[in-house]
Amino acid sequence: MTDFDLLHAVMLAGALGLLLFSMKLMSESLQQVAGRRMRRALHTLTADSLRGVSTGFATTLVMQYSSVVSVLVVSFVNSGLLTLRKAIPVLIGANIGTTVKLLLFAAVGFSALDLTAIAGPLLALALPLLLMRGQHARPASHLLVGTALLFLAFALLKDNLPPPGAESLSFLQAVQGMGVLSHLAFIVVGAVLALLVQSSSVALVITLALCQAGTIDYATGAALVLGENIGTTFIANIAALAGNAWAKRAARAHLLIKLIGVAWALLLFKPILLGIGGLTERWNGGDPFTDPDALKWALAYLHVGFNLLNGLLLLQFIPWIEKAAARLVPASGDAEERHQLAYIKDPLTAIAPELSLAEARKEVAKLGVICQRMLGMVRALLTENDDRGRAVLMQRIAKYEGITDRMEMEVDRFLARTATEVRDEADSLRIRAMLAITRDLEQAGDILFQMSRTLQRKADERLWFAPGQRQELIGLLNLLEQACRTMVQNLEADHGAPALDEATLAVQKVRRLCGKLSQDLVGHLSSEEQDIRAGLIISDLVNGGNRLAGHLLHVSEALAGRA
Repeated sequence: MTDFDLLHAVMLAGALGLLLFSMKLMSESLQQVAGRRMRRALHTLTADSLRGVSTGFATTLVMQYSSVVSVLVVSFVNSGLLTLRKAIPVLIGANIGTTVKLLLFAAVGFSALDLTAIAGPLLALALPLLLMRGQHARPASHLLVGTALLFLAFALLKDNLPPPGAESLSFLQAVQGMGVLSHLAFIVVGAVLALLVQSSSVALVITLALCQAGTIDYATGAALVLGENIGTTFIANIAALAGNAWAKRAARAHLLIKLIGVAWALLLFKPILLGIGGLTERWNGGDPFTDPDALKWALAYLHVGFNLLNGLLLLQFIPWIEKAAARLVPASGDAEERHQLAYIKDPLTAIAPELSLAEARKEVAKLGVICQRMLGMVRALLTENDDRGRAVLMQRIAKYEGITDRMEMEVDRFLARTATEVRDEADSLRIRAMLAITRDLEQAGDILFQMSRTLQRKADERLWFAPGQRQELIGLLNLLEQACRTMVQNLEADHGAPALDEATLAVQKVRRLCGKLSQDLVGHLSSEEQDIRAGLIISDLVNGGNRLAGHLLHVSEALAGRA
């Protein structure tokens, strides 16, 4: 494309809109599709920094676009499948992975993967899933569609952003020779160039063309390459606009990784150029300061060395990057944004057993509060008549269910590590009790999620409850909220025996009402298909409420030492 007109501007705006929509669709569907196997697989692939780097590296080798991988990582963080701390090594690995493509390009020429060729098969796979009626079929189809739209958005961006040619950048020649100011200016130009072409290899081609035409020299080309590394992070930050605070933090962390690297590279700019020039002369038989044919190798080595050394360096400062990103994007007051562990700072590192158990107890109490909020959302879903309001509630319940799954895994892992340091039998009993509580709370989250899906099924099938049935279900949820409130109070009590009698009485009320509702349902069923289907919905909700009450009581019993 040589000219940029109104049509290209409209297509560009559409591509950005498609990018934001695909990010949102992927995140929402991931929350519904991701089961325990997927979560455990992601946990295994990112269990430590080395595995996270390897995962990012391998994924980028397959995708060939670090920008695509970074958007996927942001989506995983947005949906709660990845913590920010685990996402940072994956992003570093993606930065290293993209350097392999540039080395291949320098050696034999290497064309990028056709993104539209990937989108087509993904959409084809999504079609049969969209027609299925299984619980996970539709969310899985939405996930495939969202991924396909992501690739199409990148293809549209590449086709409609105006890539500047070497001639249009000839003005750069006049900016050379101003020392550090020139280098900073070229870093900015390189960042904009990478944003426009959405490919580090294409940006390198333009940079090489400028060098070989004599427009700029080796040092200027190196500054452009450093800027291009920054530019590849911009799309992930744009995509994060459709995400929550943690998604934005992941995108900012990626930008910070590049900015920190460019800062130290700029401080050591002359020694780096001399070192790479010496390696190029030794390995490729040409001096990039004087030989245009050696420039492609020198700039490729710069790109590889920069990302490799920067990654190895910043792997030692992941907690610092995490804190810096959190400061750049403060959490909102919305509780759903605070879905990371609040009290356990590093679930892989246990401290003194007594302090570890105190931290875990606070985290378990927070998990109980999350279940209490989920129950409130299910109650609101029962009386919500607006489709948009139901969709928002369903999205939040799905998000919270994913949070309960992840928190259970993190807390269990932390308690298991703490158990290796415990020598006192009383502390061992406390650990076993907390492990039992986290399992009960995670299962409570699953039950509440299933109850929300049951209510959504009622809406999808256009079923209705009689006024009396609706009031009885509201009464059941009110009793469950009372039982849940007692459980949370027991979890948050620092000292003293839990109110087990009160918890037992609250659950007995729930069970008596569940029994009455089940009997009434059998006695009032008619032969009308509408009544039968609505009755099945009520039966599922009653059974879910009965099972939920059992888990709530188990929590208080475990606190009392009866688990």
